[in-house]
Order: sequence, then C-alpha cells, then structure tokens
Amino acid sequence: MSVPDKSIDPRLLASAKAEFLDKGFIKAELKTICENAGITTGAVYKRYKSKEELFCSVVDDIAEHLDLLVKKRSDIDFSALSDKEIYDSWQMTYDSMCPLFRLLYENRQTFALLIDKAAGTRYESFNHDFVNKMSYAYEQYYAEAKKRSLAHAEVTREEFHVLLSAFWTCICEPFVHEMSWEHIEEHCRIICRFFNWQEVIMLKKGDENFV
Repeated sequence: MSVPDKSIDPRLLASAKAEFLDKGFIKAELKTICENAGITTGAVYKRYKSKEELFCSVVDDIAEHLDLLVKKRSDIDFSALSDKEIYDSWQMTYDSMCPLFRLLYENRQTFALLIDKAAGTRYESFNHDFVNKMSYAYEQYYAEAKKRSLAHAEVTREEFHVLLSAFWTCICEPFVHEMSWEHIEEHCRIICRFFNWQEVIMLKKGDENFV
C-alpha cells in the first residue's frame, strides 16, 4: 500500500496562494500552481473538485473567523447589559479596534485574497455580504439605545449600510495596499477619531449614573 505524500498539501496551498495573489482567481492558472508546487494536476483533483474549491480552501479560515466575530456581536441578550455597557459599546478606541487589525495583519495575504481577488468565486460578494451582517448588528444596538432613550438621532437602515460600507473599506484598504504594521497602527488611531459613532446616533448618557 502506498503512503500518502503529506508534503503535497502545504506546497499546493502555498503555491495556490501565491498565484491567486499575483493574478486573482479568474486569471490564475492551475497549471502554474501545479508547476510551482512540483505536483501534477491529478494530485490537485484528488484533493479539490475545482480551482474555485482550491481558492476557497485558502481563504475559508479567515472568512469564517470574521463571520464568527460579527455573529458574536449580533447574538446579544440586551437585557443583561447596563446603560453604561450600551453607551460604551458605541465608543471606538484604539484598544478595541487594534485586535481586529492584528488578526487581519497576521492573515494579511489570505485576507487580501478574500476582499480583493475573489471575483468568480462564491466569495466574490463577501465585502457586501459582510457589511450587511455588520449593519444588522449595529441596527440592533441602535434600536436598544433608542429604546433606552440614549440615542436621539434618526438613522435609517440605508444610512447604516452606507456608513458601514465606508467603515469596512477603511479597514480593508491597508491590506489591499500592503501597508506596514506601523502604518496600520496609525491608521487604526485615525479611523477611531474619524468614525465617531456616538455623534452619528447622537448618543447621550441616560438617567443611570455612570462615567
């Protein structure tokens, strides 16, 4: 019985990542991926049904991680949160945003593939879909803030979508343009100042005494 060559998978994925980054999914060639990995196309098709499935295997982990982050923010029992916690949730700070940028920086190549090279795959609408998921989460927090008379602005669903599209673009662009970590750290500080969500929804402290 032959022993499976376990060295193939990491070589294949590394080669696929490089080719997809260079050419994007549509123009990437499976032949080139195989040549650079030192394997046959047969070895690829034993593992993946198509070039798209290979692409998705490269980006699945970071896509699932991001979906999990926004899902955690969406699945909230607001009855367990104080007015102060609701108020503080709208304050965007370097300390609250930096972990996301660190995650994306540590996965910067696969993240860049996901947001900028996925045309022609099931992930081609990832950015739009992710903004919709973020909008849903923000709308829930906004509705709760309104219910507690903490938010005083009228902000429509469409407006949240527009603002969060701009917000998501600001998160993505450093990775599209391959910024250094030092540059990203400063960028994080800037967008925390730029996106003043408390002003957007006209957030005011309620009757509860909190600082």
